[in-house]
Amino acid sequence: MSEPTPHPVVLDVWCDLQCPDCRTALDDVRALRERFGDRLDVRLRHFPLEKHRHAYAAAQAAEEAVDQGKGREFYEAVLARVEDLDKGGEEFLLRTARELGLDADEFDTALIDGRHLLIVDADQAEGKAIGVTGTPTYVIDGERLDGGKSQEGLRTRIAEIATRLIAAEPSA
Repeated sequence: MSEPTPHPVVLDVWCDLQCPDCRTALDDVRALRERFGDRLDVRLRHFPLEKHRHAYAAAQAAEEAVDQGKGREFYEAVLARVEDLDKGGEEFLLRTARELGLDADEFDTALIDGRHLLIVDADQAEGKAIGVTGTPTYVIDGERLDGGKSQEGLRTRIAEIATRLIAAEPSA
């Protein structure tokens, strides 16, 4: 009989893929993933802001990338070039999909048929319900940390909470 695996600590990151602040936050997310490994489950949650005209399409495209097995790579590629998304819109999203070896025709179809709308809308509705107003916003152990105004100290705060929660897990 095998030992039970401890549950990972969940960190929800409410993000707009056209937001320069979310691009900056990506360094913190990478550092947290590196530090905690599989003990921290980082979940990107969609919160496209109205002021970013391509953010909603980018969120849908990101879900198609998840379906095609390269969600994280797509998120990071889009966030790394938010200015290109601003200028290129859906063409940029399709080009990024091709660069990652994904089926760009399927991306195009997904953006037309709206197959990922419910996921994006549900994330946004949940975010609004818990008080998310800007991006990035982090939620860990029920605590909301708003990085939209300043990200200073957030990585440290998240790491403190994650460390406390991991230490509280029953020993395997």
